[in-house]
Amino acid sequence: MARSRPGILLALAFAMAAVAALAPAPVAATKYNITKILAPYKEYSKFNEMLSKTRLAYDINRRQTITVLAVDNSAMSALDHYSLQTIRHILSLHVLVDYYGDKKLKKLAHGSTASSSMFQATGSASGMSGYVNITRKDGKVSFMTEDADDTAKPSRYVKSVKEYPYDIAVLQVSSIISSAEAEAPVPPPAPVDLVELLSKRYCKSFASLLSANAEVFRAVNETKDNGLTLFCPVDSAVAAFAATYKNLTAKAKTAILLFHGVPDYFSLQLLKSNNGMVTTLATASEKKMDYSYDVKNKGETVTLQTRVVTSSVTATVGDMEPLAVYAVDKFLQPKELFKVVEAPAPAPEPSSKKKKAGHGGGDDDSSDDSTADAEKGDAAPALLARWVVTAAATAVAAYASMG
Repeated sequence: MARSRPGILLALAFAMAAVAALAPAPVAATKYNITKILAPYKEYSKFNEMLSKTRLAYDINRRQTITVLAVDNSAMSALDHYSLQTIRHILSLHVLVDYYGDKKLKKLAHGSTASSSMFQATGSASGMSGYVNITRKDGKVSFMTEDADDTAKPSRYVKSVKEYPYDIAVLQVSSIISSAEAEAPVPPPAPVDLVELLSKRYCKSFASLLSANAEVFRAVNETKDNGLTLFCPVDSAVAAFAATYKNLTAKAKTAILLFHGVPDYFSLQLLKSNNGMVTTLATASEKKMDYSYDVKNKGETVTLQTRVVTSSVTATVGDMEPLAVYAVDKFLQPKELFKVVEAPAPAPEPSSKKKKAGHGGGDDDSSDDSTADAEKGDAAPALLARWVVTAAATAVAAYASMG
């Protein structure tokens, strides 16, 4: 029996949706580093420094669509009397979670709009106080918070510093954007006794090593309130490394203990979703040496790879931003103090095909052929999907015009 026209249209619509679902996902947008973008511009050095100290730089780098409203060094002096946490709140108003390049600002619909800031998006603001009003009047663009009082003056748009369209725009504004709520005093974080915390959960032996070294103990405690991730070897790992540790020089003992601290806060979720190299407290103390390692994740497993040893995160000892402490199953050994363990070279795969007559080369050629086939394999479904969607759309249009 012949199918009705509505039935045919419905079937084609389902076919189009199915093919679209099978099409490869678009490639993720390129990541940009705000501190590197601002580094060449010395007039924003204080603003850039505070983005790092408040850890806003890390939050900015995690987003794909963002606008940073930078102020020059002279304007930053308005923040001198605030605490670091309050400065974080204020500068969060200078980070808009949408893209506003120069062209977009100069073509604002109706001459004004409102944008959510990082202060609003992170839940630090109450009500609408984290929104920033953007107004274009008489050819000039200005920024002012939603809850600004009558005495507040708008911050004027000065110029575009750097733009990567629809990913990140860095603009200069004339002054700090004012907000009564963002400027409100923030109570300091509750004091944390690191030795007590480590001793209660998994890391009593490592706690003893930290407290016995005055330089390390001071460095860790001075850092923990501004952002610190500490990886503590469990007691069995310290016991296994005890003989080696005992034979180290005093300077090497200090360096290896500092090697376990990263001067930034990383929640477990951040560790599980980001791969990359981290610098340590030892990096800062030893200017001429690297003392960094790679953080890798696979599924739910997070590993720290120093090129001497690979250690896995086994438990969360404590997570109270800006401090996070994680137990690891091996004592971290830096390449600066120990011999690097070279990864074994992968064994060559036996060729499953005989060399073709008149075809130069051996296994390398078959490998190249496989690579070429793989690249074609990635492209073919997308091309096929586009062709089928186009054909289906044409058919739907044709049927719709019938009758």
